[in-house]
Amino acid sequence: MSEALSGELAQIESIINADIRPALMMHGGNLEVVDYHDKVLRIRYQGACGCCPSALYGTLQMIETTLKEKFRPDISVVPA
Repeated sequence: MSEALSGELAQIESIINADIRPALMMHGGNLEVVDYHDKVLRIRYQGACGCCPSALYGTLQMIETTLKEKFRPDISVVPA
């Protein structure tokens, strides 16, 4: 993994830890970053998020919107 990519992943993890993970954890869920390649972040839901119908739409949209605002506007987030 290149240093630039690992730096981008560190930024993504920092945003997730500060702005996304706390909200998921309040509802018994979490997420794992699977990989980031070509501006596409693949995540895996954990806990309650793994079986929640809104995780595929509302929650995924919230994650992507947050990362677009705080990281880069052309990122896509997809479930693994």
